[in-house]
Amino acid sequence: MATVETKRVFYFNRLSHQVFADLLLARPDIRLDRLDNDSPDSEVEAVIGAAHAYQIGATRSELPLRFHATAGLLARAPNLLVVSSSGAGYDTIDVTACTEAGVLAVHQAGGNREAVAEHVLGMMLVLSKRIIQADRHMRREPGIRRKDYIGHNIFGKTIGIIGLGNTGARVAEICRGAFGMRVLACDPYLTAEWIAARGAAKVGLEDLLRQADFVSVNCPRTAETLNMIGAREFALMRPGAIFITSARGGIHDEGALAAALASGALGGAGLDVWAHEPPSPDHPLLRFENVIASPHIAGVTRESYEHIARIAAEQLLDILDGSRPPRLLNPEAWPRYAARHARIFGAPPVADEPARHLDMIAP
Repeated sequence: MATVETKRVFYFNRLSHQVFADLLLARPDIRLDRLDNDSPDSEVEAVIGAAHAYQIGATRSELPLRFHATAGLLARAPNLLVVSSSGAGYDTIDVTACTEAGVLAVHQAGGNREAVAEHVLGMMLVLSKRIIQADRHMRREPGIRRKDYIGHNIFGKTIGIIGLGNTGARVAEICRGAFGMRVLACDPYLTAEWIAARGAAKVGLEDLLRQADFVSVNCPRTAETLNMIGAREFALMRPGAIFITSARGGIHDEGALAAALASGALGGAGLDVWAHEPPSPDHPLLRFENVIASPHIAGVTRESYEHIARIAAEQLLDILDGSRPPRLLNPEAWPRYAARHARIFGAPPVADEPARHLDMIAP
């Protein structure tokens, strides 16, 4: 079989940074196609039918369901070899469907870890010092008694991190190093030794909730973590503890969190992710003075956009050149993928071991 001369990559709407296109188009054998949500069906189907790689947006609400990487789309893409998320999350990718089709699924884990970790720490500080409540008071009415907004130091407190991957490990590093905090971590996929090497103690979820002054959710949304934090879990948390999530909506029960806050059991919550994004202005959780809300922007910084775009481009080029990617979500797809790669490109993948780029730190 003749070798394919042009390797085709497509995406919808926009790229996080121009460096993605620059790196791909520096190669004469790469073609990059841009589609929009409202592109004509004929154009969309022609591009999808010819594509070898799909650089997919990671935000559910910004991409119509018909363009998510589901079994339906994969069936219309006979040459597709890889679906690459434009972020650390991959809610728009049906990983099981990709595996069954012999398509690799990859993400950009670690690309925005600094941005997200800083956002988590920002929420911790603002909630602990009650900055947001004092700010709102000063904007609403004249006069304020400083003692009405007595806060807490975070130095020496305990943080419990659910998910000690790229972002969770960075949160742990900052909390331990800058604030002398005790760090607990719940992550069933990591050994106690690996966790200890990052300055944390491995504990179960219940022990973490009972002991932590701050709970930070940094795990992916999967079948295992969906609705993982509900009324029972909030009831286990220490009185006055602060709940922070920068992971994905759906991991915690928003109604149960509202009830815990209304009861006074929790000291506050920092919420960057929501079950439906963005939440409506009348969302029950937005009524609480001790809730800080942001619209899934923890990882949205200029630096992280460029970083993610760069590692996404490098990883796609590795895959299209036949290397095993470093951020592979479905390694079980590799044998079937390798056979399809050989059929489509005329040669099998050249390497079974992943190329390593930039700052891969998570296992």
